[in-house]
Parts: sequence; structure tokens; C-alpha cells
Amino acid sequence: MLNRIQFKGLIWVAYIASIWSANWMIQHVGDCIPDGPCVIPVGFGLSAPSGVLMIGGSLVLRDAIHEIYGRRWVMVGIIVGAALSAAISPALALASGVAFAVSELGDFAVYEPLRQRSRPLAIAVSGTVGGAIDSALFLMLAFGSLDYFGGQFVGKTEMALLGAALLCAYRVVKDNLPNRT
Repeated sequence: MLNRIQFKGLIWVAYIASIWSANWMIQHVGDCIPDGPCVIPVGFGLSAPSGVLMIGGSLVLRDAIHEIYGRRWVMVGIIVGAALSAAISPALALASGVAFAVSELGDFAVYEPLRQRSRPLAIAVSGTVGGAIDSALFLMLAFGSLDYFGGQFVGKTEMALLGAALLCAYRVVKDNLPNRT
């Protein structure tokens, strides 16, 4: 069984891996459009670049990193994830890194005050705000278009709501882990 330190490390690795995986998926998973992203259906008749699934998850993990390590380490994770993504596509890595960093500022503005009242609410709302900012910036920087904004927003919002539920589960797991190192 994982102890608290191992669990925290696993969250950190998952966060960075989710950023890299999203950029890989955009070029390899789904219906690939020439000179564009690979897209998947996200519901409601909408499609989005396939990385939306991982980025939606990374928005949740970002809040977990914020809780565990603090703001500074969230930004370090974005830089590390974008740097690793440069091996896949420097252009996608730049678009992803910039969009993620700017959306993080919006996320901080929402998450910090809301987490005092309810962490699950803070994750759901900040994930939605961060997802909207990230979607618009990423799509414009990576593809020069907002064609998939609706799908991106729906996919990330779905993941933000799932994340609120996962935080509740995380609390249960965290509270029951042994304190051994």
C-alpha cells in the first residue's frame, strides 16, 4: 500500500504525464485532420482535439498539486510538462505551455477564495474557468481557430466535474494512508 509521500509523488508524476499525454494524443488519437488536430466526440454532437481528455484530467491534478505542494510547483509542473512535450511538437508544446500558464492565473483567482468554502466546488468552478481560458488560448495558438472551442469546453467541464468527485475520493484515501515514509 502507498504511504502519503509515495501518493503525493504519484500525483506529481500523473500531472506532468497528463500534460505530455495530451499533446501526444492530439497528434495520434482520433480522427486526424491534415494540418490539424486528431479529434474525438465529447458528447452533445461536439468534437474536440483528443488531448481534451488528458487536459481535463490535468486540470483536476493541477488543483491536487496546488493543495499538496502550492502554486509555485503547479507552474514548475507546467514548464516540465511543456518541455517534455517539445519532443513531440515544439509548436504544440509552446501553445500548451502558454495556454496552461495563463489559464492557471484564472484558476488561482477562482480556486483560492472558493477552496475556503468547499474544495470540491473550488475544483469544479476553477476547472471550468481554467478550461475556458485554456481552450481559447490553446486553440488559437496551436491551430489559429476556435472551431473546436465548444467541444473543448464541454470535455474539460466534464472532467472538472469528475475531478470534484475524485477529490472527495482522494480525501478518503489520503486520510487512510499510513504516515510511514
